[in-house]
Amino acid sequence: MEIRLHSTYRSSAENAHYRQAAGLLRRAKRGVVLTGAGVSTGSGIPDFRSPGIGAWEFVDPFEVASIWEFRRRPQRFYQWIRPLVQAMRKARPNRAHQGLAQLEQAGLIQTIITQNIDDLHQQAGSRNVLCLHGRADIAICLECGRSVAGASFWEEALSASDARTVPTCSRCGGVMKPDVVLFGEELPADVLCAAQEAALDCDLMLIAGASLEVMPAADLPRLAKRAGAQLIICNLGHTMMDSRAVCLLREDVTVSIPRLVELILGPTGAAE
Repeated sequence: MEIRLHSTYRSSAENAHYRQAAGLLRRAKRGVVLTGAGVSTGSGIPDFRSPGIGAWEFVDPFEVASIWEFRRRPQRFYQWIRPLVQAMRKARPNRAHQGLAQLEQAGLIQTIITQNIDDLHQQAGSRNVLCLHGRADIAICLECGRSVAGASFWEEALSASDARTVPTCSRCGGVMKPDVVLFGEELPADVLCAAQEAALDCDLMLIAGASLEVMPAADLPRLAKRAGAQLIICNLGHTMMDSRAVCLLREDVTVSIPRLVELILGPTGAAE
């Protein structure tokens, strides 16, 4: 059943559905979470697909964020990604990140699978995080394969006086690329395999802030459902799996996740 919540007021029926979702999470033995950009918008990081405001509304992703264009014109990629990286470097985990970390620490969540590249789950304290689309805090040379920590890499890249400057490898002079998955690249095989195994093994999947429009991440809830897991979806927009969810909460995840955590762990953070 869909629950639409647009204010802090909740009817008794809406509260009942929150309690139902909390009960499912509390009883889960192998809970898994799938997160998308909606989890990080509350930290000031823009998403890509929201109508009218998403990043892809203003630029063709294949012109700035494909591996083919990166190899041909890396300058354009860096001009595009610098503002996004600046936002990520300023961002801090919000209440949704923190709530999911609490659930993991309480043993109610075994794995967090994320499409985000911002490292905010790890900063919030989550330990078992599978980053499907890579991480911006690592950069790799396309020539020699040398990797460097993202902090030092971005310090240099963002401080360049010329916005057209392309970071290069100090060892061989090759172009450095953030270790994120661009259009035209395959997801890291080991990470994708681990995510698929987690989906097939879980008894409950919580989908938070994910539009479920990007494959193969969008197929993970299908795998979980096919294997018998129950689905809880916390997302402001519609997804293709809404009709298959046990609980569907249309409230911002910075509100819905903390609400679920409070119902499960109580105000003191101890499992009830």
